[in-house]
Amino acid sequence: MPRRKQARRTTVRDIRTILRLTHEEGLSVREIAERLKIGKSSVSTYLLRSREAGLSWPLPVGADEDAKLERRLFGRAGRPPRDLGEPDWAVVVRELKRKGVTLTLLWQEYRANHPDGYGFTWFCEQVATFRQRTSVAFRNRHAAGAVMQTDYAGPTVPVIDPATGVIHPAQIFVAVLGASNLTFAHASFSQQLPDWIDGQVRALTFYGGVTKAIVCDNLKSGVAKALWFEPTLTATFAAMAEHYDTTILPTRSRKPRDKGRVEGAVLIVERWILARLRNRTFFSLAALNTAIAELLEELNNRTMRHVGKSRRELFEEIERAALKPLPVMPFEYAEWKSAKVHPDYHVEVDKTFYSVPHRLIGCTLQVRLTHRVVEIFHDHQRVASHVRRSQRSGHVTINDHMPKAHQRYANTTPANLIGRATQIGPNAAILVERMMRDRPHPEQGYRSAMGILSLAPRYGSQRLDAACERALTINAVTYSSVASILKSGLDRERPQAEHAAPTPAHTNIRGRSYYQ
Repeated sequence: MPRRKQARRTTVRDIRTILRLTHEEGLSVREIAERLKIGKSSVSTYLLRSREAGLSWPLPVGADEDAKLERRLFGRAGRPPRDLGEPDWAVVVRELKRKGVTLTLLWQEYRANHPDGYGFTWFCEQVATFRQRTSVAFRNRHAAGAVMQTDYAGPTVPVIDPATGVIHPAQIFVAVLGASNLTFAHASFSQQLPDWIDGQVRALTFYGGVTKAIVCDNLKSGVAKALWFEPTLTATFAAMAEHYDTTILPTRSRKPRDKGRVEGAVLIVERWILARLRNRTFFSLAALNTAIAELLEELNNRTMRHVGKSRRELFEEIERAALKPLPVMPFEYAEWKSAKVHPDYHVEVDKTFYSVPHRLIGCTLQVRLTHRVVEIFHDHQRVASHVRRSQRSGHVTINDHMPKAHQRYANTTPANLIGRATQIGPNAAILVERMMRDRPHPEQGYRSAMGILSLAPRYGSQRLDAACERALTINAVTYSSVASILKSGLDRERPQAEHAAPTPAHTNIRGRSYYQ
């Protein structure tokens, strides 16, 4: 469909021509419109206004006469004499930042106070002219509470490690609100994901509320795939946005105008804050951030020349109420990883193994890793949660994750088995201890020891301890030997070599304390 050609603006000279062609040449409205390439309704309107204004032909000629002619023709259309006073255009532009406020509403309020004031078209033109005259801060309109823009400054600040003397360059994170230009800055040692997320959270806390959107650069830490139409965020950055109920809008690569607000804020931070710190020496990140906070307070309380108010005043006036409230709990930084379940129903996370339900063996799960907790998800459902180990080694296992056949051996140790055998009798304890001592690994004697313990409910502790005594005497330290003694009733008979007491302590018998 061809684009419609924009209509040409009619001037006072065109009106003079319309009156001349009408009075001198006697042309019709249609003929005049075709000759001047303007609408017939416009020609008719100008002829009607000239008759209502009592104009006669020929008109007087001169530079001042054109202005007088315009006032006579359009005086009642909303252009009063200049001495009525114009609206405060800075206030008008500032009011436009409020949610729901439009040019039509502001013009209607103006006309309510000045019934013979300016017309709507002229009112809009003056607003646009004022925006062009004023600073960059008002060229792009941002509604209050709509957007927070974030980026890193180019220059860094050296921080000296007092212990080693090594100099670490500190990165400067900058955030700014779109409507009020309230600015935030914070130093960190890197632009990696933890510091990037920390900067966003600190900025929202500084503002005391959440904007509808966060416009940021395509930082690799936060944006996994930088596509303009469908950018892919890292899982942690997306979780942060979900926690604060906001939208992340990464900008296009090499398009600084997409985040013009923060580009200007970065320049101001570099000139107002970093330039003033250039001759100071810092030995810690905390000291640097304290100095930045002091200068930042001065910057936000400083009156902006073209606006007549400070950033803090504008924020309190038009933007604070438009921000969404912060969540009750701040966002807790967490990393997301993928991990496959091993055949022993554990996943490896940060060189430590954490258990999951055994039915998930072979599945690839999502792991959320915080400083204190390891959460494991399958199909967006949490299937396991563990306290994160500070040491990178070992296994963390929950009994309910094991198969039934494995659960019977859960929390089994040599000391545990010997302790349970002691409750049966001293001979049973010695027999169980020997079952694990005589094997290359104590774990190999777990089954035999648990078999001995399982005989107690059937035969009673007294008979079982007697059977163990007989097995020790004949050196038949096996489960099958003890079971056979009980089955045949030999535990009730005294062995040929009677002993008045249980097997005495010996250096080869280590005892339960050895395995603890």
